[in-house]
Amino acid sequence: MTKYKTIKTARSAIALLGMAVFASSATSSAMADKMDDYKVGDIHSGYVYTAPSTRAMQDDDFENPAFLMVEKGEALWSKPGPNGKSCASCHENPEEDMKGVSATYPKYDPKTKKMMTIEQKINREIVEKTGGKKVKWEKGVMPALSVFIGLQSRGMPMNVKIDGEAAPFYEKGKKFYYTRRGQLNIACKHCHEDYAGKHIRADLLSQGMANGFPAYRLKWQKVGSLHRRFRGCNKNIRAEPYKQGAEEYVNLELYVKSRGNGLKMEIPAVRR
Repeated sequence: MTKYKTIKTARSAIALLGMAVFASSATSSAMADKMDDYKVGDIHSGYVYTAPSTRAMQDDDFENPAFLMVEKGEALWSKPGPNGKSCASCHENPEEDMKGVSATYPKYDPKTKKMMTIEQKINREIVEKTGGKKVKWEKGVMPALSVFIGLQSRGMPMNVKIDGEAAPFYEKGKKFYYTRRGQLNIACKHCHEDYAGKHIRADLLSQGMANGFPAYRLKWQKVGSLHRRFRGCNKNIRAEPYKQGAEEYVNLELYVKSRGNGLKMEIPAVRR
């Protein structure tokens, strides 16, 4: 190879390298801009902490496995209960009628004088409006309806109220969050405040935001509730877990969701 050809080849390689660096820089910039959609100040969605392949799965409704449950929920919406009425009997247009609903739960319930989750509200409506029986928290009807309802709030900011009648329950949830428990003697805040962004074994700890729940967890291979996640966390620190729907978890949900107020709803999110 002549000296001229050698120089020409080198220049071509440098040019190609420059193009690659520019493309990589553009891609990184686009990714950074995208990530901004999942942040509100110092508050970061769990989406930020997941692997690129997991984010891609969530971003594509055809690839997101939770949409099989969404479709089931959509079908159940019009299915009559024992008295002939369905969810659609009162809410014919769920895209509008349910818009923003999940973003506001848990809510204070004047009837029980306690906080109520979206799952508890669904069960009340099943019993009182359709004449049906309460359904289980994690099986069949409940995850299908809760994820279908949650989808209608996707992209809207979480807006859980913690003042007024909700205030004492918020304080109870906050106390739970900061209380050490279990054989490992740690609190929620140790993982999700003190060490967010750090690895614990192979897991990258997030800030523990709840704006994507009910979510499809790869570990579960199904859609699960936030209370199932609470139970898993309690088991991990060798603490006795409460049942889904327990008052302790409802109050904790209120506090955890209030921490993410302003984040966009991502239901159904995909998490590891």
